[in-house]
Amino acid sequence: MSTRQQLLIYLKESKGTWVSGEFLAHKIAVSRSAVWKHIGSLKDDGYVIESSRKKGYLLCQISDLLLANEIREGLNTNVFGKGDIIYFRETDSTNARAKYLAGDGAPEGTLVVAEKQTDGRGRRGRSWFSPPGEGIYTSIVLRPPIPPNEAPKLTLLTSVALAEALLSLTSLKVNIKWPNDILINGRKAAGILTEISTEMDRIDYVVIGVGVNVNTPCKGLPPDIAHTATSVLMETGRVFPRIVLLRAFLEWLEIYYETFKTKGFDPILSRWKHLADMIGQQISVDLMDSVRVGKVLDLDKDGFLILQDRRGMIERIISGDVTLLNQE
Repeated sequence: MSTRQQLLIYLKESKGTWVSGEFLAHKIAVSRSAVWKHIGSLKDDGYVIESSRKKGYLLCQISDLLLANEIREGLNTNVFGKGDIIYFRETDSTNARAKYLAGDGAPEGTLVVAEKQTDGRGRRGRSWFSPPGEGIYTSIVLRPPIPPNEAPKLTLLTSVALAEALLSLTSLKVNIKWPNDILINGRKAAGILTEISTEMDRIDYVVIGVGVNVNTPCKGLPPDIAHTATSVLMETGRVFPRIVLLRAFLEWLEIYYETFKTKGFDPILSRWKHLADMIGQQISVDLMDSVRVGKVLDLDKDGFLILQDRRGMIERIISGDVTLLNQE
């Protein structure tokens, strides 16, 4: 454990009371000037710490930055978030960074987190709005023991985990829209981007990227998504602790990932159907080269949409952008 981490632990343990520089220096076995320098470093990372020559130091507010030590503190997982956490104040794309690490042999559970993305990506090459300090932009490396054709199931699994995290922490109306959107009160609040690397008939790695609009204000949304997007802040009227939501997501993701590996996809698919509430709804699906309109009959065992058009023809939709016509 680093000197800086030890210092932070003592400040947190003080529970809102002053801690002398002499006490901290003695406990950590460094000079008082070293303590002062580390305090300055913690302040740079967003921790609000008061200083007094007579009293010492007082931790007033925990940093809202998605720092590795804050993510791990109180995290109830065995793998996810317990190994390497690569943190960026700014990067192009967490998925791009995670793919590079995975290709270089990063173990399962390796987490990449950024405060801001300059080239955040969604499905079909779209950009993902990633303002600094307002959302969760993270990617995780998985190495699942499944054939490549089962990889799309991981997107649905992740959407269930993210929905569960939001439901466990808020009283908001949270739904899933196939295949990778999380809706709050009918508006998009989060998206998932799954990318895989395969070798012959096996998966080398899967990178799952998640973007969540947490504390983005209404006026902060770009005009092109202002009428379709939302954030936790916009729906609750209060700033929400991003660290708490990220921890909950990692915990739910590990639960459902282990369920998938030990019990198969059926329990996840069942929960997905309940959270999506899409069965029987009229939708349109943009397939890039055409648009299908019809009623959702079901999701099959692989997680693909079964759509019935107005003529009664039934089609299996593997990929596409869905619009819920009932809610227009």
